[in-house]
Amino acid sequence: MNLSKYSLPLMLFTLVFGCLGCSVLEEIKTEPYVDLERFMGEWYVVASIPTFLEKEAYNPKESYRLNADGTIATTFTFNSGALDGFKRAFYPTGFVRDVQSNAVWGMQFVWPVKADFRIVFVDTDYSHTIIGRQKRDFLWIMARQPNLEESVLEELIQLSVDEGYSRDDIIFPLHDGSQRNTSPLPESKKDG
Repeated sequence: MNLSKYSLPLMLFTLVFGCLGCSVLEEIKTEPYVDLERFMGEWYVVASIPTFLEKEAYNPKESYRLNADGTIATTFTFNSGALDGFKRAFYPTGFVRDVQSNAVWGMQFVWPVKADFRIVFVDTDYSHTIIGRQKRDFLWIMARQPNLEESVLEELIQLSVDEGYSRDDIIFPLHDGSQRNTSPLPESKKDG
């Protein structure tokens, strides 16, 4: 059997991604309808509650391409440990589970597990989005460019908090060309 050095971490990632947080939670809100063709393309992860594979990710980007069979070819890339660190890439396949909304997917890193993946929000011009999970364990706030206005980012963070995520768990990965030097202040500290 020829296993790459990433096989074990990828299998562990799949188990953690698919099996964590088995408590019963109120259904997370998703977009009522997502135009898949408009959603396709490259997204920069500007804030997240990361999986263990992403904790030291720089330049994290997710790219989607709609296949003829309706599945979504996904490419997740990042530099490990530094902006110029080793580039890593993963290629899961997305499966639309709710064809009425197109907002609930199963993301398959390793057969047969399809991890929960939900489009909680996408703005009207498809320039920023929130991807969450029913378990509220991982979160991705993404945009078409590596920089977001602080007010827009704060709105997206607050939407995530309103859906049950903890503001304290959100991190802000750096990108080449990013202007972010610090994370946004919690709402309680902005007024003081």
